[in-house]
Amino acid sequence: MGTVALVSPDGHSFDVFEALPDEDPKGGIVVLQEIFGVNKHIREVVEGYAAKGYATFAPAIFDRVERKIEFGYEDQKEFDKGLDIAFSKLSISDALTDIQTTVDTLSKYGKVGVVGYCFGGLLTWLSSCSVSGLSAASCYYGGGIADNLDKDNKCPTIMHFGLKDPYIPVDQIEKVKEKLSHLDIYTYDSDHGFNCDHRGSYDQSSAELALSRTLSLFDDKIGS
Repeated sequence: MGTVALVSPDGHSFDVFEALPDEDPKGGIVVLQEIFGVNKHIREVVEGYAAKGYATFAPAIFDRVERKIEFGYEDQKEFDKGLDIAFSKLSISDALTDIQTTVDTLSKYGKVGVVGYCFGGLLTWLSSCSVSGLSAASCYYGGGIADNLDKDNKCPTIMHFGLKDPYIPVDQIEKVKEKLSHLDIYTYDSDHGFNCDHRGSYDQSSAELALSRTLSLFDDKIGS
């Protein structure tokens, strides 16, 4: 467990927080960060999937713009900076290149899945459509998915949205459901960030249910 460096084909080196299970991994999982970087919460998510038997990597997607980004959830300036990096300064194609590098590296452990939260939820959806070598994807409250429905997923994909999410209104969720009617798209009576127990919006019952659905997908498509 700790930080390693990977290098994408264009020569960009980026940090990855990795955790490995005690036994031989039953596959690999890529965890994609929120706008707050690979912070304590994301590292805990990585450790959680490793405890379930998966070799798990969280690539520092923001390294393309600024290294060592690690924000909390209370500082408005950090929130605004993370939002600016994610949606203004970071090239999505570059982010997908680094995700592809992470998937390729994890493939030595077997099949690979991806799960992401917030901005990482959007990247998870885009990865399911364009990153090769993925066997499953689970998108949590991905802002912007409703504006990126012009591609088809290449691997089994599920989504999770909170019905009280002010950043992803219900009409956007309905748009996603209508366009992606072939996917399992789950809704929860909860707010944005319901999976994160470092946030006031954390909802334990929703988080546990979404995790059980994600693990069921991964165990079926990756770990079986």
